[in-house]
Amino acid sequence: MEANRNHAAQPSKGSEPLEGLKGRRIEIMDTTLRDGEQTSGVSFLPSEKLQIAKLLLEELKVDRIEVASARVSEGELEGVQKITQWASQKGYLDRVEVLGFVDTPVSVDWILEAGAKVLNLLTKGSMNHLVHQLKKTPEQHFSDIQKSIAYAQEKGVEVNVYLEDWSNGMRNSKEYTLSLIDFLAHQPVRRIMLPDTLGLLNPDEVRVYFDEIAALHPEVHFDFHAHNDYDLSVANVMEAVLQGASGIHTTVNGLGERAGNAPLESVVAVIKDFTDLEIGIQEQKIFRVSKLVEQFSGQHIPANKPVVGENVFTQTAGIHADGDNKKNLYFNDLMPERFGRQRKYALGKTSGKANILKNLEELGISLEKEELSKVTQRIIELGDKKERVTTEDLPYIISDVLQNNSIAKTISIEGYHMTHSKGLKPTVQLRMNIQGKFYDESATGDGQYDSFMRALKKIYKSLGKELPLLTDYHVSIPPGGKTDAFVETVITWDYGKIFKTKGLDPDQTVAAMMATEKMLNIIENMNYQPKKEESTYYGNEYRAIAG
Repeated sequence: MEANRNHAAQPSKGSEPLEGLKGRRIEIMDTTLRDGEQTSGVSFLPSEKLQIAKLLLEELKVDRIEVASARVSEGELEGVQKITQWASQKGYLDRVEVLGFVDTPVSVDWILEAGAKVLNLLTKGSMNHLVHQLKKTPEQHFSDIQKSIAYAQEKGVEVNVYLEDWSNGMRNSKEYTLSLIDFLAHQPVRRIMLPDTLGLLNPDEVRVYFDEIAALHPEVHFDFHAHNDYDLSVANVMEAVLQGASGIHTTVNGLGERAGNAPLESVVAVIKDFTDLEIGIQEQKIFRVSKLVEQFSGQHIPANKPVVGENVFTQTAGIHADGDNKKNLYFNDLMPERFGRQRKYALGKTSGKANILKNLEELGISLEKEELSKVTQRIIELGDKKERVTTEDLPYIISDVLQNNSIAKTISIEGYHMTHSKGLKPTVQLRMNIQGKFYDESATGDGQYDSFMRALKKIYKSLGKELPLLTDYHVSIPPGGKTDAFVETVITWDYGKIFKTKGLDPDQTVAAMMATEKMLNIIENMNYQPKKEESTYYGNEYRAIAG
């Protein structure tokens, strides 16, 4: 493990890492509440902002949080005030930051009204932005910046400075950008923050630019603020910290405008596993915070998103589960327990016995070899019908299979066609195989299952046979209540003796039909015939239960 880490931590060829890299601490500044809220469609309520701020600072232990932009709205002001009141009581106020503008005295006064004490001053990091947006000369801009910093200092507000569009500035107007950094290095500011505003850099450029800037100003604290437009944000973060960045800006779940910002969860994993740098983040809290931000933001986490995605710690292929049983052959350093999660083994058409055994162990269930083979086959069949079979589904499947094993099957539903239309009664066309002979019937009813039973009764009446009385009809789904869950239908029958049958399927009606098929095979093998008065199928009692 150690050898791999040391090898991976080497920078891109053509450069050596800074001296004293080992053990250097990297600050994590999370901007979920400011830059993350610029995600299209995301707007946190003041109370939600407070809850996220508490989790970031107290649970995750990020070093700093950026919570808002000055002057945006009354709601924004209220949100910041809630956070600063709480942070002041906890002694965290110097870790709460607000974006402000070169507009002396407006932004500073807004920040003071909000109760904050740290200004992240937005300046123009490229000549392109300076000329076309501010329409000012560098000298004018520098003078305005100096006034803003001086006013903030006078009011007791600490200042960090953003160089908006810094990455474009280094590409296309380096002389201006370096002169701005040099100017700021001699101002009373705490940090100089370098954003890849448009997410356009590649790791080689980050390495070269940080190497150059860090060499010019070795004593300055530089932050790197990455965007993910080319899906390179984490790789760019890696180069930045190796070449001298002292702080990294992140958002939970990678929220942010366009393709988002560098995701906190991935940045933490990469720095911990591929460098000897130190960070203070509590990894085991990441998933919990991620899910809360997902809920508040309404932005669904992709299932395959590293660290926090639903599927990333789930082995699907049976061969992987088998390998995990044999010296953890398919494990890597991203162990789920690090992030407050558990490894899972998916059940479906690609599952093998090893996957199923892993899930059975979790449930404390053991099966005989023959039973395991039949459960495996049933899972494969069910996996063809729905995207995923869950651990919660497994007891239902086992119960279904074990009941099937105890029934000699000479009757089967060979085919059916159901219709259900508004304003029209449901209809069913049914084909049954009874003792090797095929029988077709159709019927309408009060519901799809009622239509099925009426068609089945016609077939049995033609054979001079009676059906039992349906006395109870119970539907349930596994815990979790997802819309794609399997449905277990348990039907109680009275045929001179009381017995129950179960059916399992993603479709509720089909599950009831499967339970009915089992009933037919049971009564076929009974050694006695029911009394006429016990075998009446029709009546209001059936329709009230299942119609």
